[in-house]
Amino acid sequence: MKRHLPGPYTFVLDASKVVPDSVSTKQKTVGVRIPDNAICQAIVRELGHPLLTTSANLSGAEALQDPMLIDENMGRLVNIVVDGGISLGEASSVISLLDDRIEILRQGSGDTGWIESGS
Repeated sequence: MKRHLPGPYTFVLDASKVVPDSVSTKQKTVGVRIPDNAICQAIVRELGHPLLTTSANLSGAEALQDPMLIDENMGRLVNIVVDGGISLGEASSVISLLDDRIEILRQGSGDTGWIESGS
């Protein structure tokens, strides 16, 4: 993980006891993502701790990439919308690290060739 974060990856891990039940799945897993985004990194640095978030979409719907649309569609459902411009990036690659196996759950913008090569 250290070699690939920050970057376009989400790693699925077993949730520890410090992860609130409200943000873990029924399987007690959690996705860890450290985006290569200056705004996100500045917020975390100022807060002094990680953020617990979800994607900017309703279940089953495509993620919204325009902050104005996010505010229009989800403004009442979220605490804050930070306008960092329209996101043009593809979704992150999601990689499971459960049960001592590495499994690609979703191919996204993060290159996963390193999984097959073992690096």
